Amino acid sequence: QVQLVEFGGGSVRAGESLRLSCAVSGDIKPVYCLAWFRQAPEKERERVAAIYRRGGTTAYADSVKGRFTISQDQGRTMVYLEMGSLKPEDTATYYCAASPDLCHLAKTAQAYHYWGQGTQVTVSS
Repeated sequence: QVQLVEFGGGSVRAGESLRLSCAVSGDIKPVYCLAWFRQAPEKERERVAAIYRRGGTTAYADSVKGRFTISQDQGRTMVYLEMGSLKPEDTATYYCAASPDLCHLAKTAQAYHYWGQGTQVTVSS
């Protein structure tokens, strides 16, 4: 089992920045891809950023490219999402997720076996 716990959500104004953190623990050896998803009310859960746990290769949704950065610590037990130039449309519940698949194969929520509890991000105009 893999446990994921997110930290760092909150309310900010448009243009501001926020950093989300995710603590990864448990049997993490089979985990290849760590990702951040978000889900707004009445919308599908979408992957916004992913990182290949062993090599550090990253991927981003077009909607956040150039504004968000995903990273992990040296011990590979923490995953971060730096969110800059936030927009009201970034408002959502953000989830940390782990998949046994490679990131380029794990683009949808169905590929992720483990999820955090979610943290709310609200961006006002």
